[in-house]
Amino acid sequence: MGDNQAGAGRALGIITLVVSAVLGSTYLLGRSLVPDGQRTDSTVTATGADHPEYADQSAPADTDVAQEPGAETPAPQTSDGPSEDPNIGPMGTRVSTGTAGVALTFDDGPNPDYTPQVLAILREYQVTATFCVVGKNAQAYPWLVQQIVAEGHTLCNHSWDHDVTLGARSTEWIRADLLRTSEAIRAAAPDAPIAWYRQPGGAWTYSVISVSRDLGMAPLHWNLDPSDWRTPGANRIASSVVSGAQPGSIVLLHDAGGDRQGTVNALYRILEELTSRFDLQALPSRGL
Repeated sequence: MGDNQAGAGRALGIITLVVSAVLGSTYLLGRSLVPDGQRTDSTVTATGADHPEYADQSAPADTDVAQEPGAETPAPQTSDGPSEDPNIGPMGTRVSTGTAGVALTFDDGPNPDYTPQVLAILREYQVTATFCVVGKNAQAYPWLVQQIVAEGHTLCNHSWDHDVTLGARSTEWIRADLLRTSEAIRAAAPDAPIAWYRQPGGAWTYSVISVSRDLGMAPLHWNLDPSDWRTPGANRIASSVVSGAQPGSIVLLHDAGGDRQGTVNALYRILEELTSRFDLQALPSRGL
């Protein structure tokens, strides 16, 4: 009796293995016949990489940018080719003061923590600068825009909410963004000229340059970037600016969009050394 039961068990095991093999082969054969696009595998591979131009996280953390239908991230468009004019940079933007002087520019503000400190240090050294203002911050802190203007600094439109993809949107969208920003600035300082426009991330496109010029603003780039937005520390920021400055430099700095205390602290050394070598003045309020 025991032998019969053992034999039956072995037979059942063999049958189970055969059935499993057949079913497995059928499953694999079925998968091979299904087009890749129709499979429903649970694992999806993401593709794409961050563009270095867009690595700047200086936009306010609560920024909510509406996506225009069909808009694409702009491809890097850095130059139309070599320019014979050393003052002209990517796509015809301004990269030099055109004089022996040096211009400090501060992006992404105003900010109630850092802008007042920057203004106080500039005042101490009797230096004027150019502030590239984000519209939503101008709307939130109008008294800081007023203080910037009252102390002799010049203003630059820096888009409504630091949208690095702005240049890829329609011209109507770009125009509305820039106008909204200028309106917020003028609500705080009605008579203040806005002679400049700086595209967030330096992500220039023909469309954004054309619109800014139509609105009476010259496209402003830079030729000295200490990457202070990466928060490398005051010493590195200061060393980069001091060693890199030369006649005509337009220096890119930030007074908002993150922890900018390193930039604030670096200003003491930057101004101490650069004022002994250059004339530091804000960019003209009527453009170049």
